[in-house]
Amino acid sequence: MKKYDAWLLTDDPHESGGHTEPFAAAIKASRMPMILTDPNKPDSPIVYANEAFLKLTGYSIEEVIGHNCRFLQGQETDKKTVHKISTELSAGNDVKVDILNYKKSGEKFWNSLYISPVLDDTGSVRYHFAAQFDATESVFVLERSNQNLEALVKSRTAELEASLATSKLLINEVDHRVKNNLQMISAMLMLQSMSIPDERIKNTLHEMLERVDALGLVHKRLYQADSIMDFDLGEFTREIASNLVAASGRTEIKLKLETQSIKIKADSAAPIALVINETITNALKHAFPVGSGGHLHVKIQPENDTCKIIVLDNGVGMNNSKVQGTGFGSTLVKTLIKQLGGTFNSSPASPGTRVEITMAL
Repeated sequence: MKKYDAWLLTDDPHESGGHTEPFAAAIKASRMPMILTDPNKPDSPIVYANEAFLKLTGYSIEEVIGHNCRFLQGQETDKKTVHKISTELSAGNDVKVDILNYKKSGEKFWNSLYISPVLDDTGSVRYHFAAQFDATESVFVLERSNQNLEALVKSRTAELEASLATSKLLINEVDHRVKNNLQMISAMLMLQSMSIPDERIKNTLHEMLERVDALGLVHKRLYQADSIMDFDLGEFTREIASNLVAASGRTEIKLKLETQSIKIKADSAAPIALVINETITNALKHAFPVGSGGHLHVKIQPENDTCKIIVLDNGVGMNNSKVQGTGFGSTLVKTLIKQLGGTFNSSPASPGTRVEITMAL
C-alpha cells in the first residue's frame, strides 16, 4: 500500500497510520471527482485526489499529487475566473464557478467547481476541499438552445422587418392618397369660389378652404413625426398661426408666438387644430378693421394635467367688433370643445379680446 492510499482527514493526508474517518472514506468512494489541496504549502499543491478525479482528467495519481491544479488550465481557460477563485480563497470564502479545463488528452471540458476551506480546531484553514462535476454536456445543450433561440429570433426579426416594410408602404400610400384628396377638395373649393359672384358665399367657401388646409397641416405633421400616435400641439400652432397671418396679407398685424412643445394624442389633433384655426381666423377678421394694425399673441402652455390655448389681441374689442357670417365657426368651436371635454372663455382684454381654451391632456 502506497502512503497516499491511507489518507486521514484528521491529520496529515500522507499519514499511513490511524483510522480513516467516515468523511474521508466517503470522499474516496464518491463518484464525484474530488481533491484536497494544502494552502499552507508552497503553491498550494494537491495532497489528495480520489479515483473519480483521476478518471475525469486522465492523469495518474503520481502526476497529480504535489502539483497545483493549474495543470488543468489551457489556452481558452478564462483568466478572470481563475483570478476570482484565487481572490475568494484568499478571503476565506467558498467558491462556486464554471470553468473551462483540459484533460490530459487535451480534450476540453466544462468543470462545475465548488471549493470550500477546511478548518482545523483553531479555526485556521488547513485544506481546501474541491468537488467537481463535468458539466460539458449541460453547457453544450445550453449553447445549442441559445443557437436555436438566436436562429428563431433572427427568423422572427426578419418576418417583422418584412411586415414593417409592408406597413410603411401602406402608410405612404395612404398618406399620398389623403394628401391628393385634400388638395382636390381645396382646388374644388377655390374654383367654386371664383365662379360665385356673391361675396357672402365666396367668404364662406374661403373659410371652408382654410379649415381643409388646417386638416391638411395636421395630416402632414402626423406623418412627418417620429410617431403617428402623438401630435405636437406647440409646433402645429406656430405653423398654422404664421400661415394664417401671412395668408391674410395683413402686414400691419404683428404676430407673437409663445408655444411650448406639448404632445397630445393623435386622435385629438384634428378637432384641436380646427378650434385653433377658427379662433385665430376670427381674431384676424374682426379684431383689426381694414387699415388698422395691432398685435396678436398666441400662447400654448401646459398647466398641471391641462393645456391652455390663449389667443390675445389688442384690437377693437368684443363690443365694437362686427361679427360677420352665419355663425357656423362659433357653433363648430363650441361643438369641438365639448367633444374634447374642454372649456372656452372669451373676455375683454382692455384693449382687445382674450380667448382662453382649456383642455385635459
